[in-house]
Amino acid sequence: MITAVLSLFLFAWIAENVSLQRTEGFDIAVRSRIHQYASPTLTRVMLVISFMGSGGLILAALVAFALFLHYGWRRAAIWLVVTLAGALVLEITLKLVFHRPRPTAFFGPVPSTYSFPSGHSLLSLCFYGVLAGLLSARIRLPGARTLIWVLAVLLILAIGLSRIYLGVHYPSDVVAGYLTGTIWVTTMMILDRWRMHRGTRS
Repeated sequence: MITAVLSLFLFAWIAENVSLQRTEGFDIAVRSRIHQYASPTLTRVMLVISFMGSGGLILAALVAFALFLHYGWRRAAIWLVVTLAGALVLEITLKLVFHRPRPTAFFGPVPSTYSFPSGHSLLSLCFYGVLAGLLSARIRLPGARTLIWVLAVLLILAIGLSRIYLGVHYPSDVVAGYLTGTIWVTTMMILDRWRMHRGTRS
């Protein structure tokens, strides 16, 4: 609950500053700093990482859903679908509300959708974060659980960084995407705990 409320306040603060164009200095400074490290090899790596937040994410979600059903993890499969569906609705709605134009891309074409918040950041946090939670809850080895979470966090952060590196998002877009994903996932957890508590009482 505390995480959800803090994330909501932070998102509201960033959204207000974006609407008033107060993040321009921060966005330009971070974009320029990251772009200094650009190289052909790094660009190829970043394109692959970015793919893991779009097409690769969809493929991974389909595989995870199929495996969950195969092993009889029906509740986990439903959690995955509801989380991703809600994240997608949030992304589309917020982009239409804020109408923030994309920055000039450093590499590759500029996406046709609006910039705020970053859909890659939002969806990757929701999917890989929830996937890590569902898997770690079903694995007894502490070392394996830790490894799953470390890999998930690194991938989520790398996807956000790749969007800034490629120049298709402002840093504030990526931060807002992470905050939106955190709000949605923690809300889902709160509702799930409330449902379980209610079921226990009845």
